[in-house]
Amino acid sequence: MAGHFEPTGDGGAAIALDEVEISILRSLAVQLLELIGPGSEPADPPPQEAGTSGATGGGSMEEELAGIEAVSWPPFAEGPSEPPADPVLARLFPDAYGPGPDAAPAEDLEPGSGEAARAKQDRAAAAEFRRYTENDLRAHKREAGLAVVRALDGLTPGERGAVLTLTPEQSQQWLGALNDLRLAIGTRLEVSDDSDDELYRLPDTDERKPMVMAYLWLGGLQETLVETLLPGTGTD
Repeated sequence: MAGHFEPTGDGGAAIALDEVEISILRSLAVQLLELIGPGSEPADPPPQEAGTSGATGGGSMEEELAGIEAVSWPPFAEGPSEPPADPVLARLFPDAYGPGPDAAPAEDLEPGSGEAARAKQDRAAAAEFRRYTENDLRAHKREAGLAVVRALDGLTPGERGAVLTLTPEQSQQWLGALNDLRLAIGTRLEVSDDSDDELYRLPDTDERKPMVMAYLWLGGLQETLVETLLPGTGTD
C-alpha cells in the first residue's frame, strides 16, 4: 500500500486509494466508532484484529451508518467518573491527572504516606475532570470517525481506485481518526517504543500480522498527512 497524502494547494490533502484500501479504512473506522460508542464501555466485546471485512455484519451501508450516527448523548449530561476497563478505551480516554498506567496500584502504596495522599488527590481530580469532559471528547472522536466513513462512502472507485480529496477541516478530522486507529491497534498489539523492529520481522504465519500491517500502513498515512498539512506545504 504505497499511497500517500499530497497537498491540494488550498490547505487540504488528497490521496489515491484502491478498493481494498478503501474497504480496510472503512472497516477499521466503523469498528472504532462502535468501540467508542456513547458510554464508558462498548456494547459488545471489541474486535480483536483488523481485517478487510465489514465490522457490523448484515444490513446496508446506509442502515449501518444511520445506526452509528443515531448514537448521541443527552445535552449537558455528565460523563463517567472512572476510566474505561477496556485497554483501548483507556488509551483513547486516559486520566488527565495521575502518574500514568505504569505506576504502582494505589493499594500497594503505604497508607497514610504522602505518596498515597497525592494519589488519592489525583484520582479525585481525574474523576472530576473526566465527568465533565469525556462525553465531549467521545463526541469529537466519533465525528472524526464519521468524517472518515462519509468521505470513503462518497468515492466511486474505478479500475485504478479513486482519488480522495479532503478539505482543510476534513484533513484535520482524518488526522485525529488515523491517530485514534493507530492507538487502538497499537494497544491491542501491546506496541512499545522498542518493538518496531519486532513488528517488521513477524512471519506471515503469525496471527498478529494483519493487525501489524494495518498499524504500519496507518502510520505511513498519518505521517504523510502531517507533512502535507505543515505550514507552507503545497504553496508557491
